[in-house]
Amino acid sequence: MGRGFEGLMLKAWRAEDYRLTVTSTEYITDKFLRLGFTAGGLLADHPVHPTQWVRLWIPNGDKEHQRGYTLVDPDPTGDTFSIEFAVHHGPASMWAQKAAVGDEIDVSVLGSDFELPDPLPSEFVIFGDTASLPAINSLLDAISDVPAKVWLEWQYESDPALPVRNKPHHQVTWVQRIDDGRLLREQAQEIDCAENTYAWVACDGHTTRSIVKTLERTHALPKTAIKSRAYWK
Repeated sequence: MGRGFEGLMLKAWRAEDYRLTVTSTEYITDKFLRLGFTAGGLLADHPVHPTQWVRLWIPNGDKEHQRGYTLVDPDPTGDTFSIEFAVHHGPASMWAQKAAVGDEIDVSVLGSDFELPDPLPSEFVIFGDTASLPAINSLLDAISDVPAKVWLEWQYESDPALPVRNKPHHQVTWVQRIDDGRLLREQAQEIDCAENTYAWVACDGHTTRSIVKTLERTHALPKTAIKSRAYWK
């Protein structure tokens, strides 16, 4: 099965390849599916860090296409982690819904290198949705005692039932996705940023760019205090 231009580019960039094996399947909600995997030695080569992600090679006809996914609860000692999939009609979701224990899939590792700011800020502000929730959960685990304000966008009624790993000093607000993310963008305009705030933004491409612009222009956050990534288009 060919990987086309994507495969050639990742090979040129010296991405490292691993083979995962499915160990478990679990629906968290009707729209969110978690698969457990053996890591194939990946975690021995790549130390665990918050928001760590890999590129899955998804079978799609006679080709494979890569999609990025965050590692959930990576365990280097046990050589395991999970990956969570939104349930829809895309190739990755369709593969995950059909996956069974013992199935294998290839992944490539390239470019996942996020580090928490040092020293830690006085507060985190975080914008995301169900696609970036696994990464946000890993971030909330990592920042522990630092206050955080989190805004999450939902599309389906079951989305707010998804587990968020917030602590008592982490404020979480769910807003519905309407008008291509308008409510989330409005929240970014209305917030107050404490001194030494650090922002982490991972929504759809348009919303991510808009929120980053607001943080820079309206709230005067420097570029070094903002980490952003468009999680989907």
